[in-house]
Amino acid sequence: MMRDVIQSGPRGSRASGKPSGGLRSRISHALMLILVVVLFIAFVIPFALVVINVFKTKADITSNPLSLVGRHGFTLQNFPDAMEKMNFWMVFANSTIVTTSATLLTVVFSATAAYVIVRNPSWKANRILFASMVASMVVPFQVLMIPLVSVYGGIFNVMNHRPTLILMHVGFSVSMATFMFHGAIRTNVPVELEEAAEIDGAGKWKTFWRIVFPLIKPMVATVTIIDAMAFWNDYLLPSLVLGREDLYTIPVATRVFYGTYSTDIGLIMAALLLAMLPVLVLYVFLQKFVVSGVTAGAVKG
Repeated sequence: MMRDVIQSGPRGSRASGKPSGGLRSRISHALMLILVVVLFIAFVIPFALVVINVFKTKADITSNPLSLVGRHGFTLQNFPDAMEKMNFWMVFANSTIVTTSATLLTVVFSATAAYVIVRNPSWKANRILFASMVASMVVPFQVLMIPLVSVYGGIFNVMNHRPTLILMHVGFSVSMATFMFHGAIRTNVPVELEEAAEIDGAGKWKTFWRIVFPLIKPMVATVTIIDAMAFWNDYLLPSLVLGREDLYTIPVATRVFYGTYSTDIGLIMAALLLAMLPVLVLYVFLQKFVVSGVTAGAVKG
C-alpha cells in the first residue's frame, strides 16, 4: 500500500501541474478577446482616418494625416466642395433608386423561391435549381465581367440604362439570398402553421405573406443589410454598365476627384463619408435583427 501511495504521488503532482479546465477556458477567452480587439482596431482605423482628415485641408492631410487637427485649423469646406463637384444630390438619388429597387426585388424573388424549394423537396427541378444556385455562388464576378459587357453591350445594346444595372444586381445576389432564406424557412417556419392556414381557406400566396414572411423577418433584415451595403458601395459593376454621368452612382462619381497629376484627398474623404452615412443609418435601425438572422437556420431544432 505504501508503495502505491509513493507511486501515485508523482503522477498526481504531474497531473496537477497541467492547466485545469477552468484555466484553459480563461486562457482561451483571453486570447479570443485579444484577437477581437486587434481585428476591431484594424477595421476601425481606416474609418477613423477618414473622419479625422475630412475636416482638414489638402495641405494638412498631405503633411500629417495622423494629426487630429491640421496647422490651418478645423474646416468644413470639403463637404460643400465635394457635393458640388460630384453633383451629390443627383448621384445620391441614382444610388438610392438602384439600391432600393435591387434590394426589394432580391428579397421578394429569393424569399418566394426559397419557400417553393423548401416546401416541394420532391420536385427534381427544385433540387437542380437549388444546386445550381449554390454552385454559382463560388463563381467570381471577374470571370463573367468581360462576357457580360460584350453580350449586353455589344449584342443587346442595353448598357447605360438603370434597369439593366438593377436586374444585374438582382441576378448576382439572388443565389446567396435564396440559400439564406432556405435555411431560415426550413428551420423557423413549422409546416403545421401553413396547414392550419390552408384549413382556414388561405391560399399559398396568402399563406406565404401572412404566415411565413413575418416569421423570417430577422433573415429579411439580414439579407437587406448585406445586399443594400453591397449595392450601395459597388463600384465595378456600375462603372461597366453606366457610361453617362447623369446615371452615375456615388462610388462611380467619386472618380472625378482622381486626376492624372493630382488628387484632392480632402474632397475624397468628404465624399466617402457622405457615401457611408446612409448605410450606417440603415444598419443602426436593423442591427437588432442581424445576429438572429445570421444564426437562423444554423441549428435545426
